[in-house]
Amino acid sequence: MSSTRAVLVLGDQLDLSNPALQANPPGSAAVLMIESLQESKLVWVHKARIAVFLAAMRHFAQALREAGYTVHYSALADSGQRSLVEVLQDQCEQLGIASLDMAEPGEWRLEQDITTMARKQSLKLRMLDDGHYLCTRAEFATWASKYKQLRMEYFYREMRKRTGVLMEGEQPAGGQWNYDADNRSAYPKAGPGSISPPAAFEPDKLTLQVLDEVRQRFADHPGELDDFCWPVTREQALHALEVFVTTRLPNFGKYQDAMWTKTPFGWHSLLSVALNLHLLNPREVIERAEQACKEGQVDLPSAEGFIRQVLGWREFMRGVYWLDMPGMRQGNALQAQLDLPKWFWTGHTHMRCLGDSIGQTLQYGYAHHIQRLMVIGNFALLAGLSPQQVEDWFLAVYVDAVEWVELPNVAGMALFANGGRFTSKPYISSGAYIKRMSNYCDNCRYNPSLKTGDKACPFTTLYWGFLDRREAMLSANPRTGLMAKNIARLSDDERQKLRQQCELTLKKLDTL
Repeated sequence: MSSTRAVLVLGDQLDLSNPALQANPPGSAAVLMIESLQESKLVWVHKARIAVFLAAMRHFAQALREAGYTVHYSALADSGQRSLVEVLQDQCEQLGIASLDMAEPGEWRLEQDITTMARKQSLKLRMLDDGHYLCTRAEFATWASKYKQLRMEYFYREMRKRTGVLMEGEQPAGGQWNYDADNRSAYPKAGPGSISPPAAFEPDKLTLQVLDEVRQRFADHPGELDDFCWPVTREQALHALEVFVTTRLPNFGKYQDAMWTKTPFGWHSLLSVALNLHLLNPREVIERAEQACKEGQVDLPSAEGFIRQVLGWREFMRGVYWLDMPGMRQGNALQAQLDLPKWFWTGHTHMRCLGDSIGQTLQYGYAHHIQRLMVIGNFALLAGLSPQQVEDWFLAVYVDAVEWVELPNVAGMALFANGGRFTSKPYISSGAYIKRMSNYCDNCRYNPSLKTGDKACPFTTLYWGFLDRREAMLSANPRTGLMAKNIARLSDDERQKLRQQCELTLKKLDTL
């Protein structure tokens, strides 16, 4: 086939319904796909994250060829040390491409780089709204323009009304919009008991080749591949969805915030990988969960809690990302400056909660949202770790990390680095929260009830230290006023001891 038209498919756009593919049926344009060694090293990426992208891309290239497309695939061995955009430019020159279509990228930097290259090369570039999402960038910007403060709850209600999901006429199913209060249970004291396992996939020949290549090329990168079991094809993703809805969703809502040692997945869906690669469409995920609810297989609180994450939070994160970039990446409202402790890359810390959460992250490339927010993110915020270093770490270590979803979650939700642009308060807690929601504090070196002394829990110490440093800010916010009153009750002597403990804790971060 000879054509001056081409479609660029990025590694997180692996969907035959990709608008650029829909606009260019087989035979009308070449398809370009590019693996980039440089993209894999922008941050020190987990081996499993690299493997997920490469395996899914190579399987999708096969699916495209089976659908009749001519695919020009540049593998790592072909790309050398060139960036993705440099390889793209060379491909367009070699193939005589004059017109390039693509779905809008999931990363601001990449969109800027591709646009700049196209302009310099006089390449006709068309970036199409990605119909994978239920709300376009423009639609979100219009919605956001009506509010001084952006809040996901209001956006979520708007999306429910627009889509009709979990609606009874003009009213929400069950009479309330949000069942979050029903979805905060810890596991029983005896433990979580038997949990239905998530779908897991034995690597096929192509995926095994990818795993071998990643082990060789990225031997010095963090993480393990021995437990690699992620979906990397459309068929696998659909099976993972069905397994979750039929065997795990009924208990997901109640225990979605619960944590327990050696329980890396809990009742969570693990569908974010497939969703963020576009192997699954959020509409079919939402529809399947709603169907299970209507058929009585899942109660409303569990279904609503899950649907809120997909229809509400996921779409909201993408909206605020594109609304606030590039400033979001530089945000540091609390002027946090400390380097990441070394154990962020090993999991070797005496704090059991962090050791378990980071340990499973390095093993699987996965931790669920409470481990990310209220353990790892909470510690980073309380300790004053550099937002940019923390953001890079989250982008590097999780298999489902794409910048449009990772950055706003970490910068805005976990670290308060944007000063509360779309959150009403810093999400902080002492060791008491972790003790209530897990068994992590059992047999830990530290006591979550102590804020000073040799056995003081670093979370508790740093939590009270945060209240001490930020008392004025917390007093001015109705949602954190009680925190400020609590620190105000301490005597001058107690505050001095607290400050000394905080200083000591921060000095020995690497050995906690």
